Amino acid sequence: MKQYDVVVIGAGHAGCEAAFAAARLGAETLLITLNLDHIAQMSCNPAIGGIAKGQVVREIDAMGGAMGVVTDAASIQFRMLNRTKGPAVWSPRSQCDKVCYQRGMKYLLEQTPGIDILQSEVTGFLVEKERIVGVENQFGDQIRCGAVVITTGTFLRGTLHYGLRHFPGGRAGDFPAASLSGALEGTLGLRLGRLKTGTPPRILAKTIDFSGMQLQPSEKTEERFSHWSRELSPALPEAIRHDLPCYQVYSTGRTAEIVRENLQYSPMYQGIIKGIGTRYCPSFEDKVVRFPQHPRHLLYLEPEGAQTKEFYINGISTSLPPEVQRQMIRSVPGLEQAVISRYAYAIEYDFLYPDQLERTLRVKRYDNLFTAGQINGTSGYEEAAGQGLVAGMNAAKAVAGHALAELGRDRSYIGVMIDDLTTKEIVEPYRLFTSRAEYRLSLRQDNADLRLTEFARENGLLPESKYREFLKFKELLDASLTRCRNEKFSGRPLLKHLAELGPDAPFPAERGNTAPLPFPARLLPELPDTPMGRRVWRELLVEAKYDGYLQREAAEIVRLHRLEHLAIPADFDYNAVRGLSNESRAKLLKVCPTTLAQAGRIDGVTPADIALLQVKLHALAETRG
Repeated sequence: MKQYDVVVIGAGHAGCEAAFAAARLGAETLLITLNLDHIAQMSCNPAIGGIAKGQVVREIDAMGGAMGVVTDAASIQFRMLNRTKGPAVWSPRSQCDKVCYQRGMKYLLEQTPGIDILQSEVTGFLVEKERIVGVENQFGDQIRCGAVVITTGTFLRGTLHYGLRHFPGGRAGDFPAASLSGALEGTLGLRLGRLKTGTPPRILAKTIDFSGMQLQPSEKTEERFSHWSRELSPALPEAIRHDLPCYQVYSTGRTAEIVRENLQYSPMYQGIIKGIGTRYCPSFEDKVVRFPQHPRHLLYLEPEGAQTKEFYINGISTSLPPEVQRQMIRSVPGLEQAVISRYAYAIEYDFLYPDQLERTLRVKRYDNLFTAGQINGTSGYEEAAGQGLVAGMNAAKAVAGHALAELGRDRSYIGVMIDDLTTKEIVEPYRLFTSRAEYRLSLRQDNADLRLTEFARENGLLPESKYREFLKFKELLDASLTRCRNEKFSGRPLLKHLAELGPDAPFPAERGNTAPLPFPARLLPELPDTPMGRRVWRELLVEAKYDGYLQREAAEIVRLHRLEHLAIPADFDYNAVRGLSNESRAKLLKVCPTTLAQAGRIDGVTPADIALLQVKLHALAETRG
């Protein structure tokens, strides 16, 4: 059988981006999945983006990834969240046609040079001299390769829970990966744990009374997820409509009462589910038990697509039995006659403790094994895709004998997430929030390409055509910023006056006489009335608003870089550092941080410990010359 540079196991959101990234670096890549018709399946909510997640999608796009492009094609509703707050936390979100998204991603994989796809189940690894040299599937195929990326999602020994009944499954309608966990533990000697997540029921639109619900229309905006012009984006099958509404409604006291009356049928409250669930996104029964002071809870009714009449009920995830789910749904105003088309369920699955990973997402024990997505203890399509891109890139680099690349916390939300995963103790599915980033003023959704395009080009992720387009945008932006800093009116730079307009100020060509400027219009930079010119205008307004804060944040990032440049050798002897507490020493030995900055982010490692390490590292550097 053909030998590959990189084999990617699993074709969810992490696996797709891993395959694309590896192929962009020139690696011959094989993507193996259990069902080719379920590539990039949206197992839960058919939406991309949201708080912090939208920033990640923009970052993936800035590095040449596929998620943003496919989302734009499949979008049936676009909204910019957090508009009432500052632009630093604005987050794009698209409700998607899940079938369109899935088919678009599959189509893109099939036409990408350097990627082959295969429907089969990987059951084991080929290991020679402590090095992985290939994988084996249930047909007995032995596929040799230079590196492996594992992106198995919730499929490792997956178990579906519907009340007190449970079945094996990677998600509803798909069988699990039954053998791979044993290979990871037995053949490779890796430590696995158990996590749990869940999904709500779907209901038929024709049985919903929308008349009393609050309408959430799509925003009319030229905003998209992808930075690139449509000429540089692949032609994909698009959703029929891009303006479908969502709806809001509240559960009732009766809904909570039904849950309390049936807790004896909850696998979570009966101790049947052992995996730890998501604290920030609890099941509905968990909301009722933990927050009894709240008589009702907000639910969102979201369409599953433009060509289906199923609705996703966001906010009522549950593992209670089907008969109880029917009662719960029909206790909600407007859903009295609702018919459930797919029952909610909880799923338990195996994951790899991420303290076994480097920040490159390489497994410490094997120099050519990488993991990404929910196997690393995360949740969410976007978090998975961001990890997939990094893992695929570094797998291709490992095969080529090139140095692996890391994304820093100061550069991207993806870097924040990976650093958290490999540094903190993961006791529940990890979810990204803007609050996790120390430098979120710099890590905005609007400037992802300004932060990451050079990194992407240096690491072979970005085609030259996209880089040239980026340079044109950056040249126009830099010239406009320079003018706004240097041009003065009433003794103040124009940038200070722009800050008074606010980040939503209309583009100068649209302004007319309705909104007079606090300065002569002739001072404004001459911007073309094009998508690029409009984007430069929006960027100027945001830069103006945060100018002083961004300068202070930049100084903090410089200080961070000093600590990041203090590398800790792989063979560093923590036992030789006098004064370290036993707890700190144990955690440092467990994580094996690569820099002093990463060591400082380990829970339980104190500033005094960092000072001791810094002294020892300087002494070691002098000894080694």
